[in-house]
Amino acid sequence: MLGFTLANLIESLFLGVALAMDAMAVTLSNTLCEPDMPAGKKLAMPVLFALFQMAMPIAGFFGGTLIAPIIEAYAGIVSLAILAFVGGKMIVEAVRELRDPEACSTTRLTYATILAEAVATSIDAFVVGVSLAASGANIVLYGGMIGIATFACCVAMLIAGRRLGARFGSHAQVAGGIVLIIIGLKAFFG
Repeated sequence: MLGFTLANLIESLFLGVALAMDAMAVTLSNTLCEPDMPAGKKLAMPVLFALFQMAMPIAGFFGGTLIAPIIEAYAGIVSLAILAFVGGKMIVEAVRELRDPEACSTTRLTYATILAEAVATSIDAFVVGVSLAASGANIVLYGGMIGIATFACCVAMLIAGRRLGARFGSHAQVAGGIVLIIIGLKAFFG
C-alpha cells in the first residue's frame, strides 16, 4: 500500500488538480471580489483549502474501507459512478455559473467564510476517498498530492488574480470535472 509507481504519481497529481478546481475557482472569486484583501486572509485560503482537500479523501478512504470488501468485485464500476457523478456535478455547476455569474458580495471575506468554503469545496474529495479505498489506492500518495496540488493551484490564483478574469473559475471547474470522469473511465476499463 505504501509503494507507488510513476503512473500512480501522475494519476494522483491529475486527480489533485481536478479536485483543486473548486478551491481554485473560489480563491479566484474571493480575490476578485476583495482585491485589497489582507495577506493573512490570502494565505488562509490555500492553506485551509489544501488541508481540507487532503483530509477529506483520507477520511473517505478509511470510512470507505469499512465497505470496500463488499464492493471490491465492483470497484471499477463504483469508481466510475462516483467520479462521473462528482465530475458531472462540477461541470453542471460550472456551466450554470457561466450562464448566470454571481455578483460579488458586498461584505468582506471573513476567516469563518474561508473555513466554510474549505469544507464546501472538499466534500467531493470525501467521495473520491471512498472510491480510492475501493480501488486499493495508496492514500498517503493520493491525499498528499491532492493537498499539494490544491495549495499550488490556489497560490497560482492569488498570484494571477485579476489578469485571469472572473469567468476562468467556471472553465477550470469544467476541466476538473472532465479529468474526474476520465479517471473514472480509467478505473472502469483498467
